[in-house]
Amino acid sequence: MGEMKRSLLFKKGAEASLYLADWHGRRVVLKKRLPKKYRPTKLDERIRVYRTIHEPQLMNEAKKAGVSTPTVFLVDVKNATIIMEYVEGRQVKRLLGEVSVDERERLCTKIGEMIGRLHEHGLIHGDLTTSNMILDSDGKVFFVDFGLGEKNIELEAKGVDLHLMKRALESAHFQHADQCLTAVITGYGKIVKRVAVRRVLDKIKEIERRGRYVAERKEQN
Repeated sequence: MGEMKRSLLFKKGAEASLYLADWHGRRVVLKKRLPKKYRPTKLDERIRVYRTIHEPQLMNEAKKAGVSTPTVFLVDVKNATIIMEYVEGRQVKRLLGEVSVDERERLCTKIGEMIGRLHEHGLIHGDLTTSNMILDSDGKVFFVDFGLGEKNIELEAKGVDLHLMKRALESAHFQHADQCLTAVITGYGKIVKRVAVRRVLDKIKEIERRGRYVAERKEQN
C-alpha cells in the first residue's frame, strides 16, 4: 500500500473498521474488512474480497450518476482494504438539529435528489442513514459507506432503501422527522417521475405493513 503514517481507528462497525491515516502526504480513510471468526474461512474470504472490489465500483457508478462520493485511491484486495479520500465536513446526523428550518429543508431536499439519482441509475445504497452523509464546507453532500449497496432496478429494493431512510429520520431526528421526510420525497420527485414516486411510496407502506405483521405474530407466539 506504500507509505502509511499514523493510522488511527475512528470507527469500528459490524462490516468494517475505519482508520484515519496519512498516505503519501494525503489525509485518507482506510476501510479494512477484518476476518469474521463466526464464518467459515473460505466463505469469509470470498465475502470480504467481493465487498472490497464491489464497493469502489458502486462509488464510481454513483459519481457518474451525479452523486458525490469520496475518491478511491487504492483497492488492496489481498488485505481487503480500500484507501479513499477523507472528506472534511460534518455528518448530517450531527447538524440537522442545529440548522434553521429553511436550511434543514434545503439540505433534505438535496439528499432526496441524490437518492433519486442513485435509483434512476439502478443503484441502491443499502444503508441510507444521516450518519452516512457528510456536508462539506462548500455545501456539497457526500454519500459514504456503500458496503451494503448493490445494483438493482427492482421497486422492492428502492422501497427498502427509502424505508430505511425514513426509519433513520424517525429514530435520530424525531423532532424534525416529518419535515425532513417530506423534503426528501420532494427532492426525490425532482429526479424520479411522479408515477414512479407513487409506486415507491406505496412500496414503503407495504414494507411497513409487513413489518407490523411480523411483529404482531411474534407477540402472539
